[in-house]
Amino acid sequence: MSNTVMSDNHTDQQMSSLEETRTSLCEQFACVSGSDSAVAQYYLAENDWDMERALNSFFEAHMDSVFDVEDTEETKNVSGNKRKEVIPETADASGSKKKIKTDMANRIDLVEEPTCSSNNSKENQTDSGASHSEAEDSKLSIISWNVDGLDTLNLVERARSLCSYLALYTPDVVFLQELIPVYVQYLKKHADNYQFVEGSSDGYFTGIMLKKSRVKLLESEIICYPTTQMMRNLLVAQVTFLSQKLCLMTSHLESCKNQSEERMKQLRFVFQKIREAPDDVTVIFGGDTNLRDSEVVKVGGLPPGVNDVWEQLGKQEHCRYTWDTKVNSNKAVPYISRCRFDRIYLKSAKTGLKVTPDHMVLIGMEKVDCGRYTSDHWDPDCWFLCPSC
Repeated sequence: MSNTVMSDNHTDQQMSSLEETRTSLCEQFACVSGSDSAVAQYYLAENDWDMERALNSFFEAHMDSVFDVEDTEETKNVSGNKRKEVIPETADASGSKKKIKTDMANRIDLVEEPTCSSNNSKENQTDSGASHSEAEDSKLSIISWNVDGLDTLNLVERARSLCSYLALYTPDVVFLQELIPVYVQYLKKHADNYQFVEGSSDGYFTGIMLKKSRVKLLESEIICYPTTQMMRNLLVAQVTFLSQKLCLMTSHLESCKNQSEERMKQLRFVFQKIREAPDDVTVIFGGDTNLRDSEVVKVGGLPPGVNDVWEQLGKQEHCRYTWDTKVNSNKAVPYISRCRFDRIYLKSAKTGLKVTPDHMVLIGMEKVDCGRYTSDHWDPDCWFLCPSC
């Protein structure tokens, strides 16, 4: 009898443990995909409770026709019907407003060089103008943005808006998170002057865009986090900018409050990779870290020589919250959450000229015509001073 009781208890414990595990998987799936628990349970059960397979199955079922409307609208445009205009408006570092007007009757091709390009004729500039142009050319501009490609509502309009911001700010480097394959195809179609480095080609993933005229790609690699449940990895690109060696990194650390331990494990891994960079290489990491300040403290804080750019620039309040449900209404949540999820870290080279942060602003804070924002995240736009070697 006692053996039977022990066996029953053991079976009950196993069932309870299995139920807890599957409940946790459903919560993680729903968090990543933006779906509910019923959808999560369906896809997980269909894929033997394998998270990666389930997410890939979900994405394939929902994303294939996301941008079909683009071709339809372009066809309409050829026949003479004009599309609406999207005019993102944002504040620069001085607080003044500037707009970019994008006529959707034409493609948003990001092929023009910034006005500060070294291609400008120096013969037509005054001495002070030439000096200003050279100073601007020595600045490295980086945008890091979780584009929320998993949210397919108004995704075409929001992707166009992203292209409008890129055309306005002409960044040298763009770190992107939550890309999906059709989103990347759209960006490649409209940004021929950028080279793409992708963290994957399945499901959702990160990417790096490099302005071909300013940044030269040497090599890249994708480093998987061994214990991730959400298909997360570290994307690394070795590049040169103004003859200086840069190591660019982006990642989307594990999401959800209950994934703190995995997120901190991934952060430690990122810090390790930053520390391993050679002394003559400047490392810049940017991405959606999902970090709470307490988690950075728990991993021992920033390694020596590594700076949080927002903190280094004086912790300016207007750049504090990149995830702000008090203002950003893209996610209909019944609570207010204000966090600095999107962060940029800098480790300047020990030898040679130093790379230093110049200023930071948040962009994407204006609604598109569809009534929603470009993403559920605001985007840190950061400029660095990079004296030419």
